Amino acid sequence: MTGSHKGAAGRRRGGRLRRTALIGLSFLVLLVAGVGWGYLKLNGSIDTFSADGISGDRPPDTSSGQNVLVIGSDSRSGDNSGLGGGTGEVGRSDTAFLLHVYADHKHAVAVSIPRDSLVDIPACKKPGGDWTAPQQHVMFNGAFSVGETAEGNPACTQNTVEHLTGLRVDHTVVVDFAGFSALTSAVGGVPVCLPQDVYQRDLNPKRPTRGELVFGKGPQTVSGQRALDYVRLRHGIGDGSDIGRIKRQQAFVGSLVKKVKSRGLNPTTLLPLANAATDAMTVDPGLGSADKLLSFAMSMKNIDLHNTKFVTVPWRYEGARVAIVEPEADALWAALKADRTIDGQDAAGTSRGKGATPGPGTTASGATPSPTGPVSGEGIDVAVYNGTTVTGLAARAAELLRTHGFTVTGTATANSQDQTRTVVTYGPGLRDEAETTARLFGGARTTESGEPGIQVIVGRDYADNPSAAPASPTPDTVPSAVADGARSADDDPCSDLSYG
Repeated sequence: MTGSHKGAAGRRRGGRLRRTALIGLSFLVLLVAGVGWGYLKLNGSIDTFSADGISGDRPPDTSSGQNVLVIGSDSRSGDNSGLGGGTGEVGRSDTAFLLHVYADHKHAVAVSIPRDSLVDIPACKKPGGDWTAPQQHVMFNGAFSVGETAEGNPACTQNTVEHLTGLRVDHTVVVDFAGFSALTSAVGGVPVCLPQDVYQRDLNPKRPTRGELVFGKGPQTVSGQRALDYVRLRHGIGDGSDIGRIKRQQAFVGSLVKKVKSRGLNPTTLLPLANAATDAMTVDPGLGSADKLLSFAMSMKNIDLHNTKFVTVPWRYEGARVAIVEPEADALWAALKADRTIDGQDAAGTSRGKGATPGPGTTASGATPSPTGPVSGEGIDVAVYNGTTVTGLAARAAELLRTHGFTVTGTATANSQDQTRTVVTYGPGLRDEAETTARLFGGARTTESGEPGIQVIVGRDYADNPSAAPASPTPDTVPSAVADGARSADDDPCSDLSYG
């Protein structure tokens, strides 16, 4: 799926390395890889992946800001082979975040999406040209492995993030951990802070003895392999969870960005970083040259450290996996779409939307009505299925749809009667109609299916509260749990060590 020139796969060895720390490399890729110095050299170092696998059913491009999806690759090819990480021949990703650069070019936020999040993966293109069937309620990091190639499938991950968020992804960047290691060395190390001593068994829980001291308690600077050892810590620090590690690594990234800016932005300091960055990444064609990277980098030059934020999508545990919490997550995506910052500021700049200013009731694409207006189902055909054991629930939902102008083509019992949450499935080209339908069922999720038309499978949530109003998040409100948990790039690395 990619056009990478990185070396052939090396020998696999154990020790799964979580790539959440590649957020730091990704930020710096975008900040420094576009500098003009070494322009020709950088041009020859940039790899791109094919855009053929990007879905044709995408959210409208209505924001003046930009969304960049950054994926941490678990590839063991080339220089990665000696640094630990995943095993096997298939490229994997344990880290992804959506970087939103606000329209005012003075604010940015990176939203981490946990690798174990249960999401819907839409149809994705495989290397042979075939498209997969959509998958429901599966692990998020599975999208990158669709097609089972060593390079991974960044287009599929982009499709999944667009489906999840309703935000259009402007660019996608894939980064590897060899580049991360080189970058932390090029910057002269990154200040970190540990709440306790860390030993070899903390890196490898299967080790029978505690082993030697790896990191002492307190502030210190790490680079290269030690930086990789630090960011892979999980069991011996904080609460031992992958979520906890994401929080701690967000602090690491903030410290890394702060270190780079403290060295000054000049040719002497930036060129080694730019070389490390471009050697470590694969990008979509829209960022595939030095001048394109330069243009994007210049759009970020005025973002203050304090206005560079890190958050995690609202979540809760669902067994051993992670469920994304609604409507809180939808409220976060709506705020980004409206260019509202984490603390509620209007950062839309002088215009809203990349095109003409939208008229009343329409977006800049001229198609989708405001999600807070009345629901009209005129021209939309829907089939309704009862996904519970509650008698008459499909008929009740069908009557609700008819009162709002929908055409109900039939009602029936679903194949499974253990549906907890109402789901609206839709065929090709019916995303907007499905989202309109879902607005009648508070908390319903939409998902693409291989079947034509729109189907509503009502769940226990509708049986328990059939009069629930649609959850229409206000675009100027970020959930307090998200805002309160945000971290800034200028925070002290020793602050808030509850996650290590």
